[in-house]
Amino acid sequence: MNWQLLGLSFITVFLAELGDKSQLAAIAISGSSRSPRAVFLGTAAALVVASLIGVLIGEGTAQLLPTRLVKAVAAIGFAVMGVRLLWPEADFPPDYDAEEAADLNADLNTD
Repeated sequence: MNWQLLGLSFITVFLAELGDKSQLAAIAISGSSRSPRAVFLGTAAALVVASLIGVLIGEGTAQLLPTRLVKAVAAIGFAVMGVRLLWPEADFPPDYDAEEAADLNADLNTD
């Protein structure tokens, strides 16, 4: 067993999951239930299955495509997501006016 890879995988996924939708869903479900153990086991099983699917897809992809290509596609994907986070207006139609929407939002919040 490669303990360094195990630790790196754990830390990476743990930090990525903090405050993620799955954690927020677990908080919401456990807050409205009387069985936190069942919520824990259900969410833990879901994360294990999702991780297994990711590992299997990653392993299959690594066997079909060169590692350098997989890393390049992953890097480009993360870069695109980063740019979309920096410029969220890109999700709106071309005729969207951010200033007009901000003014409208301010008017709604003052009532």
